[in-house]
Amino acid sequence: MLAEGKTPQQVKRLFNGAKFAPAALTDREYALAGKLLGGTIVHPDMSDEVRLECPPWAAEALRRRFGKAFEAEMAATLLPPPLDLRVNPIKSTRAAVLQELKSLGLEAEATSLAPQGIRVGERFSLARLKGLKTGEVEIQDEGSQLVAQLIDARPGDRVADFCAGAGGKTLALSAQMAGKGHIVACDVNEARLKRCAERLRRAGLHNAETRLLTSETDKWIKRRKGSFDRVLVDAPCSGTGTWRRNPDARWRAPEEKGLEHLVSLQARILASAARLVKPGGRLVYATCSMLPEENEDQVTTFLAANPAFRLIPLRETAPQLAEVNTGDTLSLTPARHGTDGFFAAILQREA
Repeated sequence: MLAEGKTPQQVKRLFNGAKFAPAALTDREYALAGKLLGGTIVHPDMSDEVRLECPPWAAEALRRRFGKAFEAEMAATLLPPPLDLRVNPIKSTRAAVLQELKSLGLEAEATSLAPQGIRVGERFSLARLKGLKTGEVEIQDEGSQLVAQLIDARPGDRVADFCAGAGGKTLALSAQMAGKGHIVACDVNEARLKRCAERLRRAGLHNAETRLLTSETDKWIKRRKGSFDRVLVDAPCSGTGTWRRNPDARWRAPEEKGLEHLVSLQARILASAARLVKPGGRLVYATCSMLPEENEDQVTTFLAANPAFRLIPLRETAPQLAEVNTGDTLSLTPARHGTDGFFAAILQREA
């Protein structure tokens, strides 16, 4: 009745007790249906948080983060996400993939910010795109592509992807390096690392290896101290930036122990991964969160405890992104940029 505007009589006919229908309405239920007549799913007494489906555990932080833009940003997380692809330059070109999509009768265009990105304007059977099987393209949100771009990995570099997961950013970094140099994809989840290795082979990228860690303080980290030009920490987070892709995630508070436990874990991971960065090297801290506690606050705390590092302003390393972003760090949101919500900060160890 609230969503489709049905009358009490129509509802009563649906609840008829037939083989595949619900049991007949009781007199009390039918009376309730009468009271709902003319109502709407959005009640005028609803709070903004309820109307915009913002869970209590994140509401205060997001209001502080967005201020007057809170409503627009939350509304954007309720919209269906686009389908973004990243072209693997080792195997194809963006122009070639765009032509293939056009031949399939699909609307697609180059992404405005990510140099290898394509946004497809409609849903389709992914089995139709052969490039997904051959490693020519990967499914990756434009925001995730931009985070990988910030690392500025170059041919010949030694790179560590500290929380690699299934390797989405590892693949992008390996391609940036033109298959030269060396990249280590680290994670504590063996199944995800196996998936990462499979994707690397399919993409024809052979300059990467996977490394299973027992924890954020694995002994391997101490043995490789100060030996990497670039280190990416794509930290485990609340995932508030991916709500439009994972609508149910907003109703699951981060971790069983709460946000404070997650923030503490992020700090430990960042501090440990920083040991891998060589003098003059760079550490990129990133999340798919829009909460200040997991982003700016985390970077501020790290810099206060690690004076050997300094924040590199976005305008110095990626001026094209600074034009659509305010502040010294990358902060993407669905409402402002049409991407998932992402944060990234570039930290450099003094030579």
